[in-house]
Amino acid sequence: MALLSPRVPRLPLAAHSAGAGAGSLRCCVRVAASAARCQVTASGSVAAGSSSSSELEAIRWGSAKLQGAREEMEDEVVLRPDSLLHGFSFAAVLDGHAGFSTVQFLRDELFKECAAALDGGAVLNTKNLEAITDSIRRAFATMDANLSTWLQQMDKEDDSGATATALFLRNDVLVVSHIGDSCLQVISRGGRPQSLTNFHRPYGNNKTSLEEVKRIRAAGGWIRDGRVCGDISVSRAFGDIRFKTRKNEMLVKGVKEGRWTEKFVSRINFKGDLIISSPDVSLVELGPDVEFVLVATDGLWDYIKSTEAVAFVRDQLCQHGDVQRACEALGEKALDRRSQDNISIVIADLGRTNWQELPVPRPNVLLELSQAVATVGAVSVGIWISSLLTLQ
Repeated sequence: MALLSPRVPRLPLAAHSAGAGAGSLRCCVRVAASAARCQVTASGSVAAGSSSSSELEAIRWGSAKLQGAREEMEDEVVLRPDSLLHGFSFAAVLDGHAGFSTVQFLRDELFKECAAALDGGAVLNTKNLEAITDSIRRAFATMDANLSTWLQQMDKEDDSGATATALFLRNDVLVVSHIGDSCLQVISRGGRPQSLTNFHRPYGNNKTSLEEVKRIRAAGGWIRDGRVCGDISVSRAFGDIRFKTRKNEMLVKGVKEGRWTEKFVSRINFKGDLIISSPDVSLVELGPDVEFVLVATDGLWDYIKSTEAVAFVRDQLCQHGDVQRACEALGEKALDRRSQDNISIVIADLGRTNWQELPVPRPNVLLELSQAVATVGAVSVGIWISSLLTLQ
């Protein structure tokens, strides 16, 4: 979630439906302190990919949306396991902010625009990263331009935006395109996680963040408290037209609201868009050690690290082999840890692993006991130090 201001919790709203052609998607909302209520909105796990009579040779999909304590459900999952893109399936996880309009537009149009730019999948089939990147970036740019026009035609001002991670998956190759800070793509290589996406944020000391800050300043923008123009904490997104086609209107409004002075505004000279929709694109050859692909919004990753998420999904699949159940259980685990954000998850099991033959991981009792002792010891020392300081 790009916006940092908290929302007031209330009873969950009806979950939004998935885009057309969605695969195995369940919409789940947390009701007060009780367990999440899941409503099946499509069929169970869907096999896709190479045509084979063996279940182990087909990609199996699971997906879930869970509403946390936020007022609205602004996440969305788009799943096209049956897309005819030269054998590639399509999936996207969208994380909206400041409203659902942008997510709604992307849900209905993103796949179609990408499919057209990729020549129905022919470009993907070349495995030429440069050509694939050019095509996807062109599709994202067209999408954002059409979205901006649509948002500007709204009867009332619409400041909505969305980050997105879209993937094109075939048994032998994965193409990932990503903008924003809300979605992380991970693959499991024999139980070892490999992250494929970087967060686009205007703060931090990593290379990506420093480059984002440099680009925003070169475009005439500024960073305050880790936010673009003191407003939004993500540097790439669809929508957010006040940082694109309505930058000058944003300045005027800021003066009226007392966020900055007319003297400050007089020194601003915009030279480009502050928030952009140009994605990072990567291509990964999927060797025999790759078990599954996992993509989720930050409602999950803020509370569960990738190593733990991969281990949890593997444990679930070893127990019952149901990708859909694993998806929902992973989301529930994040909610149990008091995740306040909405959570959307997509898992694609490549069908190469016979989970029933793998041993179910057993808990390391000695490790857990040592960690518990260390935690109790640290807390005890902290209390002792605090009591000494109080006596002084």
